[in-house]
Amino acid sequence: MDSGNYLDICLNIQTTKLVNILFKALNDATRREILEMLKEKDLTAGEIADRFRMTKPSISHHLDLLKQAELVTALKEGQFIYYSLNTTVMDEVLKWFIQFTKTKKKA
Repeated sequence: MDSGNYLDICLNIQTTKLVNILFKALNDATRREILEMLKEKDLTAGEIADRFRMTKPSISHHLDLLKQAELVTALKEGQFIYYSLNTTVMDEVLKWFIQFTKTKKKA
């Protein structure tokens, strides 16, 4: 196997894993709501938690899954962690979805 094919296979495996994590993250209404909130402005974990009727550890779990999917970034400032929407990943996801709307050429 040449190194080009190996790298392509590794890249496809990484992409597949990221897409699986991404869909897992998007498959929950709470996490989708957090993304909607972050669309407006960056928020601390506490500010996010205050908007939900669940424990802070539960919100922390949701934020962790969003970070794993690279949908949000976290920046620590003093004792606070600010969460931001990662628009770069959103752009990549949209590109990935759009590829399925292109029609195949008939032979």
